[in-house]
Amino acid sequence: MTIVESHKRSIAKAMSWRIFASLVTVIVVYSFTRELILSAGIGLVDTAIKIIGYYSHERLWGRIRFGRKEIKEDYMI
Repeated sequence: MTIVESHKRSIAKAMSWRIFASLVTVIVVYSFTRELILSAGIGLVDTAIKIIGYYSHERLWGRIRFGRKEIKEDYMI
């Protein structure tokens, strides 16, 4: 049985992670600058770039067989 991750799942994972990570970025930038608009802007740009990067990284790793095993089921119903 081969399980392949769908593009939709990769996108959903990337987006949920980036929402969390963007909040962290905004908090860190705000703690240094005390400027909310600048912090939010940096958080948004950072998010857009990193969503694309994460998605690409996930899809690349999906093609690499390293560390994967195919397990055959004993029986099928």
